[in-house]
Amino acid sequence: MKPDPIRETTDEARALARQLLDEARHASLGTLDPQTGVPLVTRIALQTDADGAPLALLSGLAAHSRALAADPRAGLLIAAEPARGDAMTHARLSILGRAVPAAPHEERRARWLARDPKAKVYLDLPDFRFWRIEPISGLLNAGFGQAFRLQPADMLKPPAK
Repeated sequence: MKPDPIRETTDEARALARQLLDEARHASLGTLDPQTGVPLVTRIALQTDADGAPLALLSGLAAHSRALAADPRAGLLIAAEPARGDAMTHARLSILGRAVPAAPHEERRARWLARDPKAKVYLDLPDFRFWRIEPISGLLNAGFGQAFRLQPADMLKPPAK
């Protein structure tokens, strides 16, 4: 029997997952097309909410928004931006989650604009809204031979003490 390639989750793996989320400005979003049931993968703008949960700003006109409204199951792929070399050796985080519309409020809006000032052009358009991707589980590939299964608490910011 082959050994399990998944390593025991470490504090370093948790820190890397949180760093990838915190530094993300975009991600690949997987949804299920409501008409065909076939996966649809799109590139989206992404940041984190106050607790570190993935937060997307999506247009209601987009196919992925209609898909999430019909079926909230979602997958995210967040990858470190490789400076050079083989992209497959760079860290990446896959998240399985459920998307929920996030109520607009000034703190969330201000935090988004602080990181993406150009979003001011469309952020307040009536068809745009925030969606939280509530993590169910994750898989971190921290580089060759470094795979870790993650639970939501491994990816989100630790509660304040």
